[in-house]
Amino acid sequence: MHTDLKDKQIPKLIWYYSLPAIIGTLANTLYNVIDRIFIGQEIGAYAISGLALTFPIMNILGAFGMLIGQGAATRISILLGKKEEDKANIIVFNALILSFVFYVIISILSLYFLDKILISFGGTENTIPYAKSYLTIIIIGHIFTSLNFCLSNIIRSSGHPRIAMFTLLLGAILNVFFDFIFIIIFKTGIKGAAYATTLSAFISCVWVTHYFFRKNNTLHFGKKYFHISREAFIAIISIGLSPFLLQICSSIVNIIMNNTLLKYGGDLAIGAFGITISYTTIVTMAIIGLSQGIQPILGYNFGARQYDRVKKTLYICIIFATIITTIGWIFGMTIPQQIAMIFTNDSKLIAITSHSIKLYTLLLFLVGFHIITTNYFQSIGKAWISILLSTSRQILLLIPFVYILPPIFGLDGAWLAQPIATGISFIIAALSLSFHLFKLKKNI
Repeated sequence: MHTDLKDKQIPKLIWYYSLPAIIGTLANTLYNVIDRIFIGQEIGAYAISGLALTFPIMNILGAFGMLIGQGAATRISILLGKKEEDKANIIVFNALILSFVFYVIISILSLYFLDKILISFGGTENTIPYAKSYLTIIIIGHIFTSLNFCLSNIIRSSGHPRIAMFTLLLGAILNVFFDFIFIIIFKTGIKGAAYATTLSAFISCVWVTHYFFRKNNTLHFGKKYFHISREAFIAIISIGLSPFLLQICSSIVNIIMNNTLLKYGGDLAIGAFGITISYTTIVTMAIIGLSQGIQPILGYNFGARQYDRVKKTLYICIIFATIITTIGWIFGMTIPQQIAMIFTNDSKLIAITSHSIKLYTLLLFLVGFHIITTNYFQSIGKAWISILLSTSRQILLLIPFVYILPPIFGLDGAWLAQPIATGISFIIAALSLSFHLFKLKKNI
């Protein structure tokens, strides 16, 4: 499998690794999207607004999964490219230790301060009860989701993308089944969605863990690897810091957006934002799946100094990512009302959401390039460039525009902040990549 990464044709490798990654990532995204659809259609508009309040905390929980999962996977790919399999297995064990440590810390803090957190996120008496009921269960059971993400990324990095895909797909399918059981059959409301997500994550977690008990696998559990390593911790966190910061930035933006939307549009504007984010997340997660799929290809070949293969992989994926985001942009521009109706039957919420989707996705077709470029730098071990690109779009640009535009343009200003930040960050990413490729050319 490792010789395939070095010798097999790039288009075939991308297809082999990225298709399962895209399917798996989209399946993982559907955990929350499906919950929103069931909740919006069966419980009501305020329930979906309450669910939108949970996004920042969900992103923070997911951020720690990315910190460990993507950090470990990238480091493992580079080590396998250097034929250092023992070090790669030590990374696996230390990734599990980090997952449990962060889970305990984040869960205790989140549950203890939950009421204050939700108020600061823009919650009101109409929405906080829904958000609290959902989050209490999700936070307690999040260790299973975190381990799924971490271990599936590691499996993919070792050359088994289909197993990683099945892990995430299994959870998504089970989530649909359990959502129907708990919400439609048992009428457990928003708590039912949380029970469904947690139970499906637990089952898929049991499935993925059994892979590492097979001693014939390149990556597996073994006594000689079971020791805590400060070096391994640093190796994981230094690479995973970029996607971690991207998720944290997303949480900060969500908090600021929720409070801005509450001020200029009320509770239903927050619900509209939740639906809009659900749609754009499906589009962008396809690109993130693509970037996760090519991560072993980029990491292995960069470690093996096969720079021509690295560049070819990058170029093909930029084109493919741009096609995906362009299709998402077309749908956002042409059928926003139909998209909104998937999530809610409330006429007021549909009207607000249709308008928000058209403005929020105005430059969505540029996002694919930015995501691929950011993850490219992460995959080859250049974490700080990746961090700069991650934070430029979300923190350095978007947050100022969220504060500047609404006082001038009202609610429309909040929706327009995203496309303006996207356009400027695209230019920054293009310049960074051009400079890097110029330097790389000298080493070929």
